[in-house]
Amino acid sequence: MRFNHITLIVTDLERSKAFYSALGLTQIVDSPPRYARFRFPDGDATLSIEVTGEPAVPSRAELFFECASVDETFADLKDKGIAFDQEPTDMFYLWREARLRDPDGHELRLYSAGENRLNPPWKMAEPAAS
Repeated sequence: MRFNHITLIVTDLERSKAFYSALGLTQIVDSPPRYARFRFPDGDATLSIEVTGEPAVPSRAELFFECASVDETFADLKDKGIAFDQEPTDMFYLWREARLRDPDGHELRLYSAGENRLNPPWKMAEPAAS
């Protein structure tokens, strides 16, 4: 099984399209007034946004966008007028993160974890072979 797509429920399609385009995603599907899909710059993962007519609800998930350089990506996006909740910060769990929200309040993190994403010092031991 491979995770490769997520859909976010949004309230304003055009506003959300502009936001995710500014983040550097490439729009590959446009079906106004309710749906658009984007491809990430690296790999083949996609993100779609959909207007369902439901009221906005508080975000219950955090989306993590891995960056080669959080600081450079942060500076580029800030120059484009993207607002951040947290500037790049070294976190106690050994990741560097900047935090922001999309126009509907979905929590996003730009991060760099290097080897610590899959192999942190507290990683569980591999099960012994039988």
